[in-house]
Amino acid sequence: MKNLLIIYHSYTGGTEQMAEAAAEAAGGEKDITILLMRAENCEPADMLSADGYIFATPENLAAIAGVMKAFFDRCYYPLLGQIEGRPYAAMICAGSDGENARNQLERIAIGWRLKKVIDTPIICTHAQTEEAILAPKTIGETDKAQCAEIGATLSAGLAMGVF
Repeated sequence: MKNLLIIYHSYTGGTEQMAEAAAEAAGGEKDITILLMRAENCEPADMLSADGYIFATPENLAAIAGVMKAFFDRCYYPLLGQIEGRPYAAMICAGSDGENARNQLERIAIGWRLKKVIDTPIICTHAQTEEAILAPKTIGETDKAQCAEIGATLSAGLAMGVF
């Protein structure tokens, strides 16, 4: 049995919808256990018990969300040298750009020496005003399908031993 851990943070619901779409699609593999976990609850032991990861975060002020950064801060050094080579994918929910958040997250994964198995999508909500940024988000079906594909691909790869 393999374990896929999906770690996310969401303030307005967009990233949560993305993570849930990935988790639902990943659940189609019979020999894979899926754990969907909020970043503030994830500890190094959770990471050690997983065979692969999906990280999902909003971009806030041109960076990964502070809660997601706190997760990486809390787990980075205790896991250094212990999770090398494990597969991962990531997803960014952004108002307009998302590139800095993607670069930051991928740089952390490089430091852990994780293996990126899927290109990191940036799901753009086009939220540009204070009201739009703080409003609850609805992720469109096409974007959720892209997130589902990430979950299904990572799960299938773990089940087949490809990753």
